[in-house]
Amino acid sequence: MDEELPGRPTAHGRVTLSKIMTAVDVNLYGTVHGGVLMKFLDDVAGAAAARHSGGTAVTAAIDEILFLEPVRVGDLVHAYAQVNWTGTSSMEVGVKLVAERWDAVGPAIRVGTAYLVFVAVDVAGSPRPVPPVVPSDVDDHRRFKEALIRRDHRLARRAAIQKARAE
Repeated sequence: MDEELPGRPTAHGRVTLSKIMTAVDVNLYGTVHGGVLMKFLDDVAGAAAARHSGGTAVTAAIDEILFLEPVRVGDLVHAYAQVNWTGTSSMEVGVKLVAERWDAVGPAIRVGTAYLVFVAVDVAGSPRPVPPVVPSDVDDHRRFKEALIRRDHRLARRAAIQKARAE
């Protein structure tokens, strides 16, 4: 049963979620708590991974989260996610956070970026195969190549740590 699943274009798994940030989302500094944004990132990334893989996918790793600008109460935040790379059962999902300021006229601004790794699982919780992602345009190809670099770094870091523990 090693037949490869048919590939799916990057657009197949794209997901957008939007949320108005409220007073319950605020930290002690009066801006939206990073943990609230992290959950939002994980939610949209999980939806993209599930859509691409055709079933349940669980968060395995978070490679990077960058908070570029503070998010404030009243901001309408949009999270855009897509699968950048696929392995046998794992996927890297990239997420872009953009905020529309409630009190300002002007374009939405990028407030965050993240890269998460998901593993597709079956009903028993065991890894299951995922369809390969098929990049469609220049940006999708760039994201695919950058995801490979992040994967190589993640695996090299793991190997280095295991080696250091064995010494």
